[in-house]
Amino acid sequence: MERRKFTREFKLEAVKLIKERGVSYSQASRDLDVNSNVLHKWVRQFSGDPEQSFPGHGQMKPEQAEIARLRREVTKLKAERDILKKAAAYFAKESM
Repeated sequence: MERRKFTREFKLEAVKLIKERGVSYSQASRDLDVNSNVLHKWVRQFSGDPEQSFPGHGQMKPEQAEIARLRREVTKLKAERDILKKAAAYFAKESM
């Protein structure tokens, strides 16, 4: 059985159904055919950061994208540093 995927719009409508219209989690779960634990998770995510909630498959929040970019940069800089260390050791050995 393949895992179901829900669009951002569907998740936002589900959260609105619970938060704004006052529908219970169990009723929304039955109406939308989604587990109530999933609905609780969606409401928590939306409450934590409404603007950046549910970014979608393969998309990152801006902070996560920046962290990933910085990690790639650190990896590159470490590789460059190691090359320079080896070159300095090679030339220091040659001059003796």
